[in-house]
Amino acid sequence: MADQLPITFQEFVKLPELGIDVSNISFNTLTLQSDKFICIREKTPQREQVCIVDLDDTTKTFRRPITADSAIMNPENKIIALKAGRNLQVFNLEMKAKVKSCMMSDDVQYWRWITPFDIALVTETAVFHWSIEGTSSPVKQFERNTTLNGTQIISYCTNAKMNWMALIGISAPQGRIVGSMQLYNKDRGASQNIEAHAAEFSEIWLEGASQPTQVFSFTSRNATGSKLYVVEIDHVEGNPPFQKRSSDIFFPPEAVNDFPVAMQAGPKYEIVYMVTKFGFIHLFDLESGACIFTNRISGDTVFVTTKHDNGIIAVNRKGQVLSVGINEDNVIPYILQNSGNVELAFRMASRANLPGADQLYVQRFQQLMSQGQYGDAAKMAASSPRGMLRTENTINQLKHLQSAPGQLTPILQYFATILEKGELNRYESIELARPVLVSNRKALLEKWLKEDKLECSEELGDIVQPHDATLALSIYLRANAPAKVVVCFAQSGQFDKIVLYCKKVGYSPDWVPLLMQVARADGDKACEFALSLVKEEPPLVSADQVYGVFSSLNLVQQTTRFLLEALKANNESDAHLQTKLLEINLLNAPQVADAILGNNMFSHFDRPYIAQLAEKAGLYQRALELYDNLDDIKRVAVHTEVLNGEWLVGYFGNLSVDDSLAVMRQMLEHNMAQNLQVVVQVATKYSELLGPQKIIDIFEECRCNEGLYYYLGSVVNVSQDPAVVFKYIQAAVATGQTKEVERVVRDNNHYDAEKVKNYLKEASLPDQLPLIIVCDRHDFVHDLVLYLYSNGLSKYIEVYVQQVNPSRLPQVVGALLDVDCDEQVLKSLISSTPPQFSVSDLVDEIEKRNRLKLLHRWLEAKASEGSQDSGVYNALAKIYIDSNYEPERFLSSNKLYDPRVIGAYSERRDPNLAYLAYSQGQCDDELLRLTSENGMFKQQARYMIKRRDIGLWNKALAGDSQHPLNQSHRRQLIDQVVSYGIPEADDPEEVSVCVKAFMGANLPHELIELLERIILEDTPFSNNSNLQNLLILTAVKVEQTRVADYIERLGNYDAPDIAEICINNGLHEEAFNIFKRFEVNTEAIGVLIDHVGSLDRAYEYAERCDQPEVWSRLGKAQLDGLRIKESIDSYIRADDPSNYAEVIDVATHAGKFDDLVRFLLMARKKVREPVVESELLFAYAKTERLSDLEDMLRGPNIAQIQKVGDRCYDEDLFEAARLLFQSVSNWARLASTLVRLGDYQSAVDCGRKANSTQVWKDVNQACIAEKEFRLAQICGLHLIVHAEELESLIRLYEGNGYIDELCSLIENGLGLERAHMGMFTELAILYCKYRPEQIMDHLKLYWSRINIPKVIRACEFAHLWPELVFLYVHYDEFDNAAQTIIEHSVDAWEHASFKDIIVKVSNVELYYKALRFYLKEQPLLLNDLLNAMMPRIDHTRVVSMFQKSDNIPLIKKYLVAAQSTNNKSVNEAYNELLIEEEDFVGLRNSIDNHDNFDGIGLAQRLEKHELLEFRRIAAHLYNQAKRWRQSLSLSKKDKLYKDAMTTARLSGSTEIAEDLLRYFVESGNPACFSACLFTCYDLVRSDVVMELAWRHGLTNEAMPYFINMIREYQNKVDTLTTEVSELKAKVERGGNGNGVAPVANGPNQLMGPAGLGGRLLLGPGAPASNAGGMPPNNVFGNGGQSAPGSMSGSQFGGF
Repeated sequence: MADQLPITFQEFVKLPELGIDVSNISFNTLTLQSDKFICIREKTPQREQVCIVDLDDTTKTFRRPITADSAIMNPENKIIALKAGRNLQVFNLEMKAKVKSCMMSDDVQYWRWITPFDIALVTETAVFHWSIEGTSSPVKQFERNTTLNGTQIISYCTNAKMNWMALIGISAPQGRIVGSMQLYNKDRGASQNIEAHAAEFSEIWLEGASQPTQVFSFTSRNATGSKLYVVEIDHVEGNPPFQKRSSDIFFPPEAVNDFPVAMQAGPKYEIVYMVTKFGFIHLFDLESGACIFTNRISGDTVFVTTKHDNGIIAVNRKGQVLSVGINEDNVIPYILQNSGNVELAFRMASRANLPGADQLYVQRFQQLMSQGQYGDAAKMAASSPRGMLRTENTINQLKHLQSAPGQLTPILQYFATILEKGELNRYESIELARPVLVSNRKALLEKWLKEDKLECSEELGDIVQPHDATLALSIYLRANAPAKVVVCFAQSGQFDKIVLYCKKVGYSPDWVPLLMQVARADGDKACEFALSLVKEEPPLVSADQVYGVFSSLNLVQQTTRFLLEALKANNESDAHLQTKLLEINLLNAPQVADAILGNNMFSHFDRPYIAQLAEKAGLYQRALELYDNLDDIKRVAVHTEVLNGEWLVGYFGNLSVDDSLAVMRQMLEHNMAQNLQVVVQVATKYSELLGPQKIIDIFEECRCNEGLYYYLGSVVNVSQDPAVVFKYIQAAVATGQTKEVERVVRDNNHYDAEKVKNYLKEASLPDQLPLIIVCDRHDFVHDLVLYLYSNGLSKYIEVYVQQVNPSRLPQVVGALLDVDCDEQVLKSLISSTPPQFSVSDLVDEIEKRNRLKLLHRWLEAKASEGSQDSGVYNALAKIYIDSNYEPERFLSSNKLYDPRVIGAYSERRDPNLAYLAYSQGQCDDELLRLTSENGMFKQQARYMIKRRDIGLWNKALAGDSQHPLNQSHRRQLIDQVVSYGIPEADDPEEVSVCVKAFMGANLPHELIELLERIILEDTPFSNNSNLQNLLILTAVKVEQTRVADYIERLGNYDAPDIAEICINNGLHEEAFNIFKRFEVNTEAIGVLIDHVGSLDRAYEYAERCDQPEVWSRLGKAQLDGLRIKESIDSYIRADDPSNYAEVIDVATHAGKFDDLVRFLLMARKKVREPVVESELLFAYAKTERLSDLEDMLRGPNIAQIQKVGDRCYDEDLFEAARLLFQSVSNWARLASTLVRLGDYQSAVDCGRKANSTQVWKDVNQACIAEKEFRLAQICGLHLIVHAEELESLIRLYEGNGYIDELCSLIENGLGLERAHMGMFTELAILYCKYRPEQIMDHLKLYWSRINIPKVIRACEFAHLWPELVFLYVHYDEFDNAAQTIIEHSVDAWEHASFKDIIVKVSNVELYYKALRFYLKEQPLLLNDLLNAMMPRIDHTRVVSMFQKSDNIPLIKKYLVAAQSTNNKSVNEAYNELLIEEEDFVGLRNSIDNHDNFDGIGLAQRLEKHELLEFRRIAAHLYNQAKRWRQSLSLSKKDKLYKDAMTTARLSGSTEIAEDLLRYFVESGNPACFSACLFTCYDLVRSDVVMELAWRHGLTNEAMPYFINMIREYQNKVDTLTTEVSELKAKVERGGNGNGVAPVANGPNQLMGPAGLGGRLLLGPGAPASNAGGMPPNNVFGNGGQSAPGSMSGSQFGGF
């Protein structure tokens, strides 16, 4: 009966299955603001959190750690509002941001979302609305009435405009639940108090109303009864008034104390849902107040509801989320069948468009039509549910009816009603469009289309097309008529939209004819259209097809445009189209072809063919680009007058070398004057490629000197080929271009100078300047001078040196001297030449020829003129030296000559003059060589001392690559320096450089000799400290025996530095003497200690000096030597505690604490350091001077007592440690110390004060070791609350075998406030190991607080199978739980729990493993298990499993229950079982109700069954399979004639029916023959029946058949005659003019003069007897046969 209920009922989810504890499911903790989210506040001892369940997908449940008094989710978005006390906050969970917050002045007793943006807040005194938008605070709406004081607020609602509000609370005076409601109107500012439990605002549509009516419904249950009230609020003017409705609410006897808790409205159905506390739901019609349905939906209390899809959703105490809605298929039939409220069913079906009242509508429509109420009938038809009356037949009826004058016709009322409330269907739209278009009211159609009032169809578009193509296009688009849409686009020129539309709707028209049509209309548009088609992937048309269309219409421009775009990819497959494109343009528009070829867009066309066309069109450039044949190229290239010269030059770059040369030759031979310029340009540009020599040969062959000159002139400046330059010089000479020859020989560097020189000599040019330039550049001066002098061209010699290159004067003079030229001529030439020549070179040239005196006067003149040229003075010096004319004076006084030149010149003549020249010029190398070679060491020594050049000294003393060292020369030099040089020196810098030189040359002995001469003898430098230091240091290194003597004799040296150097060189005594002489006592004793190593001498020295720093130094040394007592004595005498750290360290390691105390007491007086005092405390402890230690502790100190105490503790000085820890109140360490001292009670007391984990641990371990378990437990209770300490504590107890004490410890700790999961877990594991009898009770109590996986492992190891199953179940490991039960069934199996577990497993294989387990061990419970698993198992597999084991009878009950799934295997197994049990009744029912099995196979098996009823079932199966003859054969065989006749009738086959008749006749069974005629009346033919009856004497048996047949035919003939007569009369009246349709009523009617549609309807009218308007029976509808079974049994004589 559930499928006949007027409601749909669904369970969304069970909240406990989502891990939500039932204790958290209540009115105070769970909120339901919409059908999107459920919000639950979960509170456990461990945490507080908010759980949010997404009702759209319950798997998306998520939790947030939020502590709040209340939480409500936004109705639409993931926004949560939280209340904690008076603080309100709103958060966006997706954006993780706070939206808004506020602080209320009063406590909020109730709150809820009233819109997605507003929250209602109910305080003890007032109601507020708080918007989450903006920054506004809550706005007060109204004051609470005092009648609500002391009530629990359970609901608050408002209407859509939020000007009406209802606040509801409940209370329980005298044990009865009383509802109190405050209804408030914001516009009036007034309240009304009403006794009510639930309320809801809604709206309904009343008949004849233009706007919805606002209603307010509420329910109340008082002592006298319970009622629902519906009243109108905010009446709208013009709407019919709504009368107040009230209806009794029925409560069943078992719900005496029940009362309404919530109401929700369903606007679509205008129904209100009321839910009661006990889970009953009531559905009421808002307009009438009538109760539609009442039933119980929940056995538990429902405490919260909200709207859901025009229904309601609710949550009960068990956490079931339930929804109730309207069953649209059943609600109207339910109302009609149960309440009989026809009007309610009629109104509800109409307003909600529901099925179930179709027959009612048809009857009422026919009634209105028969009563002439055509307008009402039209309105009814228009508003019929699901448009059941909006048919073509209804329209045909209405459009022929006329209306009273001044009123709309029924058909127009029909259309107007539909347009007002909805949209027209296809047929209505067509029928309305015709008169509208005829009356030229096209705007109405456009308006209705925009409002979606018309159903667009292709037929409607065809009707509109002649009147408005754009409107027709819109209709075609909406009607999805792509063929017509494409045509409209094409006709309107919207070609760009065609392809987009076709792609969108998936339509593929024949594109080529469509393109042809477009091309005929507009070529440019056709081009764009074609491009859009070709660009599609894959292309909708090929480019060939488009070309064919365009070329057939001679659209050259469009063809070009299309092909340019379509072929831009330049594919080889498009070669023929490229050729076609160029061809049509070369023939029709050569300039376009020229542009195409110029852009190099294509490369695959027929190049020779296009080249020929281009040549014919005068496009020689394009022809050349395309031609490959040399003859063609030569033929075209000569037309330079029309070719672009620049391009033509570039074109030669594409030809081979030989072809280029051949074309150039052809151009020169064809027309040299016209083509010379181009040929020269080509030759110039491609000179390197073609080869200059080949080009020159062409010009020479063609005798074109001018061309050769121009060509070579353009390349000569870049060419490096000497032959090219020479040819150019020849060409220039030949053409008289002397200036160009002069330029080339001057600027070019790549010609053969010898060859050019000889050619110019032979050419005998009038101007010898080119020859002069060549000889000057290439150093042919001597040849030039000889050529000019011998040919009488002396003037060109003067021109050369005076104008061309004066610097060549020395060579010219030399050449003229060689030809014995006159001296006067030479002097004149030298005097007249500008001074740009080198005098040195001139002197060299003349000096080579021993004619230097020739220049004497000229040189003196130059010198007197103030010349600065060194060459002048070098020449003069040489002349003076050779003539011995006071050379010393000149060399000493003149500074302008080159000393190296003159020195070298003088070396062989006079070494002294050379020394003088070298010394004047500081020519060190030359002077050093000169003096060494000539034994001039005294001069050398003096020069070097005066020179003060360390580098020069190094060369003389050490030698280098230019001056190899000569020991003899160096010794002589040193002797001269020591003997004469240094004594004569008076400049300290000279001495210093000399000393450094000796040092740098590593001559220590010579240096000592030098320094003794300087210092020990009476010299100005004897008291120089640096020299004394140097002398001592040098002696330290090479003559240590002299050091002591020097130390005693000298007194102005740096004692500390010298002493340190002596130490470093092992001269310790000398160093000690130096420190001692200069009274540096600290350093002196340091030498004795560190180097001499004599502490005794050091002690004696310290006694003699008696200085504190000396004693400190001695104390440090003694300490390093581990003379601790002596060291401390020395430090005490020095009164120096600075080295206390080292003293403490050494004394501590040596255990010298008594001596250390003495030192520390001294140190404490001068140094206030924590280390000193701390070490003193420790020394007291080590020396057991505890009284001194206590005294020091009592006094002021800065010791680090804690560290000292730790050291004492580590050193087992526990008494001292006790004093120290006690002084700093370190209870932790004190406790540990007391443990070591055996005072356990005091240790525990200190542990309490310390409250440290480590202390408790230490004390606990000590107490356990001493078996003080009471004290150990006290410590252990402080340890086990720390999870990290628990495991080690357990190991300690277990390792010592104290299991009972451990269990007692943890058991006592479970009640602690800080008890954690680890404690419960470890206790469970201990129970598993040692007390298995207690484990189950422990798990049942604390399963939620243990670490289940860990305990699972322990239980499994201990073989505690029931406990293991319990843990698996509570850990949601149902697979493992089931597996454990199966494997250990003896201990773990229990049927009820196994059923609960097996249905929750995720591994489906466990289902079948469980079945095998039950089959083996509990076969009688199989059906119960199967019923529990039925929704989850594969029935086919189950059946197969039991078939294989031959145990199908065991699961018969399961098979019966599983047949509802109509599974083939189940059906066949059950059928097989019924056959075995010979239960034919059950088998027949199974076959009829469940058809999924092998019917033919079963029939074949049953037809051989020994029982008749099973063979009847086989015949029945053949009927179902439409194997009629097999069924008939079986029935006839068993003489089941009734079954046979039924089979024949069901077959619908005339042949089968007549064969059966013949069988009955042949078998002599007249009664069955007559019965067969009755049964198969519609199938048998009358002539066959008549023949069989006549032939076999069965006329009497056949007579009832013939009587009925003749009566039927007679009725049909009469009806036909009547209709023909009426039609004839109607036609005759039409001919007389009486049948003209009436004219439309008034100008505003939509009909034309011919009525709706404008055409005459010739169909037959309804007969007069058919008052209801139903059409008559169609004479030819069924071939003259009546319906089966239309004959009564009495006609066959009571058969």
